Parts: sequence; C-alpha cells; structure tokens
Amino acid sequence: MNTYKILLLLMGLSIMGCSDLEEEPVGLLSPDGFFSTTQDIQTAVDGALTHAINEEIWGRKLSMSLLLRSDMAELMSGQPYRAEMDMHNVSGDNEMVYDPWIRMWLGISAANNAIAGAESVGVNEEVKNPVVAQAYFARAFYYFHLVRLFGDIPYFDSPAGDEADFSVGLTSESEVYDNIISDLQFAKTWLPTTVASRAIPSKAAASSYLALVYLTRAGTSDMTYFQLAFDEAKEVIDNKGEYQLDLDPDFQTLFNANKIDNSLEPIFALDYNSVEAEDNAYDQTAPMTGIRGDSGWSVIVPSMAVYDSFEDGDYRKNVSFQTEATINETLVDYTQFDISGHEHAANRPYIAKYTRYPGEFARGDKRATSHNYSMLRYAEVLLIAAEAGVEIGSPLALGYLNEVRTRARNGGESTSGGYTEVTIAPSTVPANLASITVADVLEERRIELAFECKRWYDIKRRQLGDQVFGSTGLEGNKSDWNSGVDYDTPIPQEEIDRNPNLGGL
Repeated sequence: MNTYKILLLLMGLSIMGCSDLEEEPVGLLSPDGFFSTTQDIQTAVDGALTHAINEEIWGRKLSMSLLLRSDMAELMSGQPYRAEMDMHNVSGDNEMVYDPWIRMWLGISAANNAIAGAESVGVNEEVKNPVVAQAYFARAFYYFHLVRLFGDIPYFDSPAGDEADFSVGLTSESEVYDNIISDLQFAKTWLPTTVASRAIPSKAAASSYLALVYLTRAGTSDMTYFQLAFDEAKEVIDNKGEYQLDLDPDFQTLFNANKIDNSLEPIFALDYNSVEAEDNAYDQTAPMTGIRGDSGWSVIVPSMAVYDSFEDGDYRKNVSFQTEATINETLVDYTQFDISGHEHAANRPYIAKYTRYPGEFARGDKRATSHNYSMLRYAEVLLIAAEAGVEIGSPLALGYLNEVRTRARNGGESTSGGYTEVTIAPSTVPANLASITVADVLEERRIELAFECKRWYDIKRRQLGDQVFGSTGLEGNKSDWNSGVDYDTPIPQEEIDRNPNLGGL
C-alpha cells in the first residue's frame, strides 16, 4: 500500500480536545455502521473542527507560516524551513507546508465522513441538517485555506475508500471555489441563527465566510464577485442584532482570554479553553511571537517600520505591540532589551495580542493558552463590505470603514505598553476618513487585523507582492520574491513523488 493511500485512510482519524465541542474520540470512522443518531454526526463534526487547533494548523505551523509570508513580521532565528517562509523561497520539502497540508486533509475527511454517514441516520431534515451543515462549514473552512495557499488542489467530497481515489489529480482553483461556495450556501440555509459558543458554526459564520470567499474570488477586478461580497457582508451587518454581533467597545477584549467569551465580535473562533493537558491543542502562538525569557526575545518579531506605521494615539497600536518588559527584574522599554542575553533578542516592540492576557491555562512561556482565536470577526465583515463597496461604488463603504476607526478611538482597559493594566482614555486617533479608496481599506485591514494571519491572503488576492516585498516595503527588499511562482505554495514534494498527477494541471 503506497503512502498516498495510507494518507487517505488516515483521513478518518479525529482526536478530540476542544472545550466547546464534544470530547469523544472518533477513531477510524467509516460511514457504514457507525452513524445511527444525530449525536453520531455531531461527534464526527466535532472531530473535523478539532483538527484546526492542532499544533500543525493554528497551534503553530500554519499560523506562523502565514505571519512570516506577510510583510508584518520577520524571522529572528535561523531554522531553514522558517527562513524559506520569510524569504519566499518555499520548497515542497518544507515541514511548514507538509504538516498543515496533512492535517487539513484529516479535517476534510472527518467532515466528509459526517456528511456521508448522515445519510444513514433516519430522522427528518429539520432535525438532521442543522448538524450536517456544520460538517459542510468545516469542509469549506479547510478547503478555503488550502485553495488560497496552493491554488489547484485535489478535491474530495466523499470518504476515502475507492482505489480510484489513490491516483487522484488536481481540481482547478475555480472549481474548488465553486464547491466551497456551495458548501457555505448549504451551511447558511441550515445553521442556527445563534449558538452557545462562537466555536460552533452559525448562520452568520457561513454568511460571513461567503462574503470573504466572494471578495477573494473577485481578485482585483471581478465586479460580479465584488457585488456578491458586498451583498453578503451587508446582510450580516443589517442583521447583526438577530445574529448577536457587534464591535466590541474595547479592542483589547478581543485578545483577552479571560473576557472574549462574552464579546459579541467573534463570528467563528478556534477555542483553546479547558485543554490544559491536551497535546492536540498545544498552542505556541504566544511564545513564538511575544516577549519571553529574561532577555526579551522571540522567534517572529515585527520590524520597526511595522511598529512605526501605526499612528501614535491609535489604541490598536497599544494593544498590538509590547514595548516594555521586565528584564533581570527591572522594567525596561524595548530600546533597553538585553540583546546580548539571547541570539534571537532584538531591540524592537514585540507582538502583544497573544501574550498579554493568555488566560488560566497558560503554561511556561504562555504555551497551551486559553485563547479563542477569531478566524472571522465583525470588524472584518465591515471591512469586507467597505472594500467591495468601494469597488461597486456604494456610498455605504465609507461609513463601514469609519465604524472600525471609531471603535479604535474608544480606548479601554489595556496596559501602558508593558504589564501594568491601566484605563487608556479615548483618543482623536484615528480620525474618520472623508473619502475612501481600495488602498484605504487594505491599509485599515493591515492595522485592524495585524498579526491575525490575514495579511498574506490579502497580499495574494490583491497581487501586492511586488509592492510590499520591494525596497520600499515594511521589511525591505525580499530578493527571493518572484511574483510568477511565489503566490502559490508548492504541493509537498513527497505527495508528488508518490502521485505524479499532483504535479500540475
């Protein structure tokens, strides 16, 4: 049996560990014999979603590669596989390519098992489909990441098991997007309006992801998809009361593991709460990006140009960056960090979003945090509507963008840049804009969503690489950048070696 076939068989394996999902092992599922109740479907769905909080996706490998490939953070260490991501010379042998690739296929397969297994559950659609819709959402979630990363990819919409599956070829990017849209439309039809936890897919989550998929598919010029993105985002905005969504008045709350469960802003989140002992949910985002050790160091750090690009007085600058730390029992600012104390230390502000309030389950260097990572939040829906609105000429676009800027002026309960919490007073920065361009919205996304692993996808869909990785970019010239090949991640070479059909259409 070749390795590719083994991979497909392993796609049924799902290990539970997410606090707001059912914590039962799924094992090697087959739709035949396992599924008899809606709870069986739910167990498979929970297994599918739980793969996303594995270290190979949002615990480190995928999230950190997305940060490194953007223009917002650069590598302070010398690991070759990370350096490839940072410098845009990514090979198919890179473990930060292979590991997320495998893990996302595991999630897809668990979702496919849930969808296929549901056919044998003998209850009416009104009872069954709201659960099955979660599986459609999960499948769309993983495929959306895969198609944005790799472009043309294999596409499976049923469980592995037929020998024909093991010589599968590539499906065009366009067809994959069509399938993602179809899945999200089914999910939107059947998912509930409100959910007990934002880690559980809702109608608003499906609709919001549809808006983002349409915006992504629009690229730089497709007015049909810009209109669809605007209409879908506006539907979420117009129904925010029914969906129980809104901007959180305090931007810091979105990155406070102790408070975010009560926020209305997250739409769909990956929940790391209550998994203190679960290696499956081992979260290394904070130690990879924030200040640690007695020298003040980390592995992925913003450039000074990134820090300086945030306006002074914008509360989001305070929330996003850590400018002080206790080094050798003395509170110092970033200019005084002891860079001689560690090879990865730098006299720069570090990323604060994930290190400041990691919650009760944080262990050494804030690993295994209690964070709920917002995969999509209400502010982004406003910015989707703003960007698509500019493209189609909607007068509403400016107001949507200024809503986000208005919240940023609120201030709130954060820190003064270090670890002592203070109430930061409202500010006049950033001021509302009087007019709006696409560039204005992209810049607002860069600031509002900084370090949330969105920027690389924006660079790709808007074809900004030559601009942001050139000599005037925030990280200076990335000499290995080649817009002809570097927007797509190479499919793992080990997969191509075993199945040459994956080598290209």
